[in-house]
This record gives sequence, C-alpha cells and structure tokens, in this order.
Amino acid sequence: MSGTVTASEAHKQYSEIITAYRKLIPDPALRAAFGRQADGWLRQCVLGLWQADDASSITPRHVEFYNSLWSPGNPVPSALYWEVASGGANFDGLQPPAFFGDLRRYDQARGTALARRLVDQLTLILLLFAAVDNVVSEREAAYVNACADTLLALCDQDGLGVQRPALKADEFISRPAPARQASTPQEEPEPPAPTLEELLAQLDGLCGLEKVKADVKSLINLVKVRKLRQEAGLPVPPMSLHLVFLGNPGTGKTTVARLLAQIYRAVGVLSKGQLVEVDRSGLVAGFVGQTALKAQEAIQKAIGGVLFIDEAYALANSENANDFGREAIEVLLKNMEDHRDDLIVIVAGYTDEMERFIHSNPGLESRFNKYLYFEDYNGSQLMEIFRSMCQKNGYTLSEEGERFMEKDLQALYDQRDENFGNARDARNLFERAVARQADRVAQLEGPTREQLMELLPEDLEKGD
Repeated sequence: MSGTVTASEAHKQYSEIITAYRKLIPDPALRAAFGRQADGWLRQCVLGLWQADDASSITPRHVEFYNSLWSPGNPVPSALYWEVASGGANFDGLQPPAFFGDLRRYDQARGTALARRLVDQLTLILLLFAAVDNVVSEREAAYVNACADTLLALCDQDGLGVQRPALKADEFISRPAPARQASTPQEEPEPPAPTLEELLAQLDGLCGLEKVKADVKSLINLVKVRKLRQEAGLPVPPMSLHLVFLGNPGTGKTTVARLLAQIYRAVGVLSKGQLVEVDRSGLVAGFVGQTALKAQEAIQKAIGGVLFIDEAYALANSENANDFGREAIEVLLKNMEDHRDDLIVIVAGYTDEMERFIHSNPGLESRFNKYLYFEDYNGSQLMEIFRSMCQKNGYTLSEEGERFMEKDLQALYDQRDENFGNARDARNLFERAVARQADRVAQLEGPTREQLMELLPEDLEKGD
C-alpha cells in the first residue's frame, strides 16, 4: 500500500467497507447490533495498531484519521490529540466485540461465514489505517495478523469451517526501494556543529547577564556530573531541565535559549539542538478541537531541541474555564512527559505574570523548578550594545557622538518604566540614527568613506 492517503479518503473507504459488509447480514437485529458497535470497536483496534508501530509518535495526522472512523448513521468522533495519544499508549489488547459472538452463533445455525468474512474486513481496515504514515511496517503487519488469528481461533473453536484462506497482512509490508544513483549534484555537507567551547565563548561574549551566564554554566556542570555518575554506575536523581526565563523584553532571553539548545546538544542532552520559538498564537486555535493539533504540530518541530514559549503566561491568563489555552497546556505537559529524554521547554515572560502562570497548574509547578532571571541592561551595558551594533554594521561614533549616546542611554535606563525595551530600545535608536545619517550624507557631494561611516550627534538626537 503506497501513496499519500488523506483522512477524507480513508473515511470514504472505511464507510464503503462497513456499508458493504452490513448489507451481507440477513438478520435485522444482528445487522443493527453490528451497525451500533462496529465503529467503536474498530477505533480501538486502530489504536492498538498505532501502539504496535510506536504510540509515542502520534501526530495530528493520526488524530485526523482516527476521527474519520465512522459510518453513516453513527455519531462523528471529535477526539483530541491527547485522547488519541493516551488511547494508543494504554491499549491493552484486542477484545472481541459482543456482535462477533452473535455472528459466530448465526453462522453455526445457518451455515454462513459472516464471522470469517468480518476478519478479512478488519484486516483491510487496519491496513488502510496503517497508511497514516504511508508505510505498513513489519510491526503493524504482525499486529494485524495477530488480531486476525485471535478471531479466527474463536471461529475454529466453534467448528466454523474454512472456506478460503484468510487474508494476510505480510504481503502489504512496505519494502525499501533499491538505492538509485543520484542524478543531481550532491549537496554540500553541512558545516560541523559548534563545539561546547565555542558555544560557551559565545555565551561569555554576550553583554551583561552575568548571573544568567553563571546559572547556565552550573546547569552544564550538573549535566556533565550526572553523565559521569551514570557511567560509573552510581544513582542519578531525577532532574528537570525545563526552564523559566524571567525578565523584561529585550534582555537576551531568546538569544540565550538558542545558545542553550546548542549547548545541550553538545553535551548529549538533546539530539538536534534546534530552537522553535512560539507564543500563544503558535499553540492555540480559535475553535474547538484544533488547539491540540496546532500545539502538537509546534511541539513536534521542537523534539530533539528546545521549545521556547514567549509570554507563556498568556496561555493561562483567561478567567474563562473553557479557554483553549488550557488545552494547549495539557498537550504541552503530556509531550514533556512522553519526550522527556529529547525535548526541553523554556517558558519566558514578565516576572510577576510568569510566577502566576507556573503556579496556575500543578503539572507546570512540578516540571518547571529552575528559574533564570534576566536583569535590565544598565546605561553602560546599553552603550556597549549600541557600539556593537555600530561595529557589526560598519558605522563609527564621533567623540561627540560617543558622549551624546552615553548620556542618552544612561537617561533611558534611569527613567525606565514598564515599557522599557532594553536592547530593543538600543536597536531602535541605532536604526533611527542610521536613517537620519543617510538623509544628511545624501546631501553631500562625493562623501568620503569616513563620512559614510560616521554618526554625529545630530544623527543621534531623538527627533522625529
């Protein structure tokens, strides 16, 4: 079975199989019992199929397929991601439904083969839903065969004769295609990932943040020693590496999170070390049933690295008990447990709001117990940031411009309020200065290299 099957196509095929089989049942009462029970039982079988493949790899696509398992006249399911994932993880084996016993008794009395034909239909349906990832694995085929064998054994037990061989799933296993020589030029190899020493040098090169740098290095030391204890056969106490970043905007939280993701990869905590940055809008949908899918999609991208949730308190700042943000939190908590060995979550925001957010849910409190506080940049640090922006972009400050900016940035820090943007404010000042300098230099005839680079006090003033 190959090709990309959509959830709607899967539903269409499923409905056709169930409808066709139902028409084969002559007895109205038996036909009605099958119609009522089949969808729910088959959904359980599909959860077992996905458990056999890997229940921890449930995706939004699996949820779509699960919700396509309904036949005409029956309620349409609206299961959420966490329900499907939990159902797959907790599946406890095939349970023959009540109507299967009724089918066997009917076959005994009438000499029909309805029970055995149902086994073939089950095989076809399970193979169809194995196509959720466009592959029928050996584990999936083994599960399908085991289901069929269990039901056929009951038929044999009741003395129901074999009219034809049962359908086997083995022939549908997806085999890898023979390797073909590439017809396109080989892609250039990716540059090697930075070493731990290089990453720590980048961390040390950040302006300010001395307490944050020390805390990050303590975390690294803790991870290193845990690994050494593990290798030495010593007990390793449980430890959460999920973090809360507290502080105002523009204090370097995203930059540190990106470095930390790569550092954790370098020390073997994470497999990839990527950073996926989201806020409430990246996790929460505006209508029922879609938030879990949206949140899961974002989390899936972060597995192997760090999921950075900015202004995370917005997920729980609504007094509405039905707010979709709460659903996103539940999906997040489940994934933090399911992928605890290869996913780190960092939540960030204003100090007071974040403390209320963490304390709003016991699951959050138990998983987020490490806090890093990002202090505001003072006047001299803002000046250092401004100089760095000039250097990186090929600008220089005149002596008068240097004194002007030092005074201006110190005043910006001293007069800061809740709208203080730290490095963002410094960047805004730099960008406005560049624009004013461009207006000034454009009036010069044949400006020199120095004139093209130099920022004067008149460029640095806060005018419109």
